Amino acid sequence: MGLLKLLTTDPLAFALVVIPLLFSIIIHEVAHGWVAYRMGDPTAKWSGRLTLNPLKHLDPIGTLMLFLAGFGWARPVPVNFNNISDRRKGLIFVSSAGIIANILFAFFALLFIRLFSTPSSGMAYILVYNVCNIVAHINITLAALNLIPIPPLDGSKILMGIVWQRTPYLLARLEPYGFFIIIGFLYLGILDPLIRLIGWVIATLIGILLP
Repeated sequence: MGLLKLLTTDPLAFALVVIPLLFSIIIHEVAHGWVAYRMGDPTAKWSGRLTLNPLKHLDPIGTLMLFLAGFGWARPVPVNFNNISDRRKGLIFVSSAGIIANILFAFFALLFIRLFSTPSSGMAYILVYNVCNIVAHINITLAALNLIPIPPLDGSKILMGIVWQRTPYLLARLEPYGFFIIIGFLYLGILDPLIRLIGWVIATLIGILLP
């Protein structure tokens, strides 16, 4: 269901979904910029992108798609790998940062549920439980999606960093069309089984780490 339809049918459910979704996407992008900054590239900082302020990150078309199709994106945080001494490590670490941030966000959401659940939990807990579950599901899905090695998803850049000495020519050629390929695969349901599989692996690992 598109978020616009959800807004008209169930405003509370809309708020419970859209706010965690927006901040999960933003945290993903900020993580890229923060790791790049720590590795020597101040581009994101100079651009004012190391902030959780949604206005600094929202992409008009990505936001519109979020409301219409339930799938959207933020403006990519600018990174100049020429400012990073080890470009190969920079490509791997910066690209991995958003995925790790989403996994950590999911972990802490589930940890919160685990730590604060009691036999006498009432309606307030149920609301918090639902929000935390939504946060965990959204972030696991975002991490799983971005691990797929299709440009411009982070998985493709991680792969290019790993095979640095023989950068896949196909990935470089696909990059201008990757976004349309991803949208098409999502629309046709081709990526759904892979996202669910990767998401299950991530959720299982989180479950093992939870106290």
